[in-house]
Amino acid sequence: MTKIEEIFSAKSVKREGIVRRNKFDIDKLIGKQTLLNYVRSKQFHLIETGDQYIVICNTGVMQIHC
Repeated sequence: MTKIEEIFSAKSVKREGIVRRNKFDIDKLIGKQTLLNYVRSKQFHLIETGDQYIVICNTGVMQIHC
């Protein structure tokens, strides 16, 4: 299993939930571009805030209210 598969093997992914990971860990293990490519291929949503990447594992339309 690759590192990206490990990240997205969480139960929350199967329930269309959220995966949150530290940016330093992602950059060290797989790289931001690999994460972006994977998220795009699944049609999920990626938010980058502070020192975190937050992936919303749902293909629905996303609205940010504030």
